[in-house]
Amino acid sequence: MYNIPENVAGCVEFDPWLKPYAQVLSERRSLADQLSYNIRHATPNGEEQSLAKFARDSYKSYGLHADPATKEIHYKEWAPSAHRAFLIGEFNGWNESSHELTHKDQFGNFTITLPPTANGEYAIPHDSKIKIMFQQQDGTKLYRIPAWITRATQPTEEDAIKYGPIYEARFWNPTNAYKFKNNRPKFNEKTDSLRIYEAHIGISSPDPKVSTYKEFTNTVLPRIKYLGYDAIQLMAIMEHAYYASFGYQVTNFFAISSRFGTPEELKELIDTAHGMGILVLLDVVHSHASKNVEDGLNKFDGSDHQYFHSLSSGRGEHPLWDSRLFNYGSFEVQRFLLANLAFYVDTYQFDGFRFDGVTSMLYLHHGVGAGGAFSGDYNEYLSKEKSGVDHEALAYLMLANDLVHELLPESAVTIAEDVSGYPTLCLPRNMGGAGFDYRLAMALPDMWIKLLKEKSDDQWEMGHIVHTLTNRRHGEKVVAYAESHDQALVGDKTLAFWLMDAAMYTEMTVLKPPSIVIDRGIALHKMIRLITHALGGESYLNFEGNEFGHPEWLDFPNANNGESYHYARRQFNLIDDKLLRYKFLNDFDRAMQLTEQKYQWLNTPQAYVSLKHEVDKIIAFERNGLLFVFNFHPNESFTNYRIGIDQAGTYQIILNSDREELGGQNRIDENTEYVTTDLEWNNRRNFIEIYIPSRVALIFALKK
Repeated sequence: MYNIPENVAGCVEFDPWLKPYAQVLSERRSLADQLSYNIRHATPNGEEQSLAKFARDSYKSYGLHADPATKEIHYKEWAPSAHRAFLIGEFNGWNESSHELTHKDQFGNFTITLPPTANGEYAIPHDSKIKIMFQQQDGTKLYRIPAWITRATQPTEEDAIKYGPIYEARFWNPTNAYKFKNNRPKFNEKTDSLRIYEAHIGISSPDPKVSTYKEFTNTVLPRIKYLGYDAIQLMAIMEHAYYASFGYQVTNFFAISSRFGTPEELKELIDTAHGMGILVLLDVVHSHASKNVEDGLNKFDGSDHQYFHSLSSGRGEHPLWDSRLFNYGSFEVQRFLLANLAFYVDTYQFDGFRFDGVTSMLYLHHGVGAGGAFSGDYNEYLSKEKSGVDHEALAYLMLANDLVHELLPESAVTIAEDVSGYPTLCLPRNMGGAGFDYRLAMALPDMWIKLLKEKSDDQWEMGHIVHTLTNRRHGEKVVAYAESHDQALVGDKTLAFWLMDAAMYTEMTVLKPPSIVIDRGIALHKMIRLITHALGGESYLNFEGNEFGHPEWLDFPNANNGESYHYARRQFNLIDDKLLRYKFLNDFDRAMQLTEQKYQWLNTPQAYVSLKHEVDKIIAFERNGLLFVFNFHPNESFTNYRIGIDQAGTYQIILNSDREELGGQNRIDENTEYVTTDLEWNNRRNFIEIYIPSRVALIFALKK
């Protein structure tokens, strides 16, 4: 018999195989609960506060803040290893002695209040350049961008020549701050579907350039609405000095990327999306930080261990990413990161977060080397001796989930990018889980790429496809996807490119019949997306451009490609050209999303798979009262093919990948009604007989 601690009883009841590890789970939850208690009671008078109040008070206290009533500017910075601190900038002619901050308190905080000018204006003009200068005990001067700065910009060409390509801090205090007009869409994670469009602002144009928030609002949001997605996941929003890092080397955590436009323009983008009924999620990077010193957090106050583990500890830098790793056990790091989440929720009205690099956070080995070879054995996650779990990082993630759901009780979405399969990661905190709503189903795109690279169509194993799509911890929800930005990057190829490659340049025209390559590619591209959508999880994600089979790869300008933007773009013009077949893939994506929106299969119990026929290459399954049939056979079509189905009645086709307007061959009469026969077939109580052409997917629903 196992003694099951009460604080994880919910987890063990959900998964009895966790019984031997209940004590470990309990200790991990207890650490998070203790950190939460410490935060909630960290008040001058000892009164309890909420996590939300703590996070909000923190971002409203630290950094620079303008008081509209008094025209004062308050600035607070935590720098425990600094001796003295001075605010310098254009406002004081970069004078290094005129505006000294009050000597640090016992916690290492420096503060200053700047009164208004003689004519009643703010002492620091809007959008003017500033820095914090620290003086060390030995007189050494350190010039830094304030850690909580909300605006950082690339230097002018002249400044870059003089001082190097160091980003510049700016005091953002516009008189015409954007005012939100639309309410957040509500989202019930227990009942609502989540169809996510993953996007990167900078590449969101057919032109070889850096696109902008305004362009995305005006040209891409309407496309996303047309397609039927109900959430957008924005990448590379947190400021990163190196564009080619894809946003994953963050330098300024409270500043949004200035290369795409202003804070007010991002607010307008999110507000416009809300007006369309679309949630907006931030791809948040709390797993590591850029090593940049002068325009990042690294060695901010002169020490190497302020926000991060010390370098001497062996835990201070990532072995592969060349970046610094946060010390999640530090109270002030918890403050900084939790406040960061609250800031994006409040200031920009984000509706939730996709947490990057969760696998790296969860384990001391960061998922690298032998430690990252996860087989699913519970000891790899829950053994005290073998798992290598970073308990403090896990506790932080629990606190982060607590906070986001407290801030957004009617719309919160949290997604973990975890490849390890850590058990209980997506169970509620009150059960003893980590509290994420979803994790990414990262094995699915790997399977599709592997099939396309290594096997001919007749070698595809239906059982293997079904197993990979359904092999997950049911009850812990996942986001299914056939490909994301990872598969688009240079060095790999998108699904469309694996399927059609060079033929996409010459044979996508509708002015002649499709070639064998194009016909196969379009058919399989639709089927891969639909079976992933319907069988692979409780949510679905598509990376920008893949909905229409974007050609080529994604490569940001860098030294290796001559700083070219040729591949750092999305060629939406290909959809708009009615003489090209990309429109068919795009419209199939719309049909798929709208069919799910109307009939709903995401966020419902796992499908019952009744058929995985290896010779016929047929897969059939039921989910939420719908029947899905896929024929992956390269050349065999089947007439009067018997498909088992549990519920009796008259069925009709609601989605057919073979429709002519979706790039198909129009071989199916959708007016046909399918009446069940009361005879058991494939362990189902009834069956229907259908015509299923090769490389076609069909969805059936009971006729109403």
